Amino acid sequence: MAAELNEQVRKRLEEPNFWYVATVTPDGAPHVTPMWVGLEGGLIVFNTSVGRIKEENLRGDNRVHLSHADAENPYDRVQISGRAVRLVEGEEAERGMDRLAHKYLGLNGYPWLIEGERRVHVLVEPERVRHIVGVEPFRPGVIPS
Repeated sequence: MAAELNEQVRKRLEEPNFWYVATVTPDGAPHVTPMWVGLEGGLIVFNTSVGRIKEENLRGDNRVHLSHADAENPYDRVQISGRAVRLVEGEEAERGMDRLAHKYLGLNGYPWLIEGERRVHVLVEPERVRHIVGVEPFRPGVIPS
């Protein structure tokens, strides 16, 4: 079931903020990279290429975790866990990368496409969203009352 993205979280996703995107490697370890992200409908999107570690990881395990800390207050952060529900290739993936390049660079197209590269547009359904400001609270029952 998709989690609700409140106004503050949506704003962070709509602005040209870098997010750390984690996928799961075949041996269960995390693979984390800074990424451009966006929103399309109620889904979070990012873009990669066929043959990249993220793309290969997602084909085997569709779990994704995104993390962002506010540049002016790193104690104000958002964590989103979800699943990649679609991996789109071809013209649609290239247009998705162009939209992200416009958002992050102000350009009408992605300028660093390598000849022969095949883009993959990843659509993520958020399942859990946490917005934490300050010290992260303990889960109920961890500290005796």
